[in-house]
Amino acid sequence: MSDSETSRYVRVQVELVLEVDDPERLSAAALDRIGADEAMPDDERAHARSAVREDEAEALAYLVEPFDLVKEVPGVELAQASWTSELIDYDPDAVEWGLDEDDEVDGEEVEVDGEVGAGRV
Repeated sequence: MSDSETSRYVRVQVELVLEVDDPERLSAAALDRIGADEAMPDDERAHARSAVREDEAEALAYLVEPFDLVKEVPGVELAQASWTSELIDYDPDAVEWGLDEDDEVDGEEVEVDGEVGAGRV
């Protein structure tokens, strides 16, 4: 590919931390999504149902769709997507959960939930 062809592609990296406050509702929604997926083979469906009943991160993975994040953005088409979800230990006051220098978008400091960081929200 030439530089003009590769420059058309942009990688967007997003990291989200979500709090699951109703695991039963989350699992039920994932089970509904799995049940409605006509393209999913029966053996995979059985495995998926078992996984979402046992693990909120698995349930979330069946409900989060990267295409939905960009489908309304004019002038772009999703070329490739991958994502994972996992249960984590989260301390909102810990330094490692703050904004990084690498996250800086325009050099401006912004306030995010009472904390000052670099970037734009």
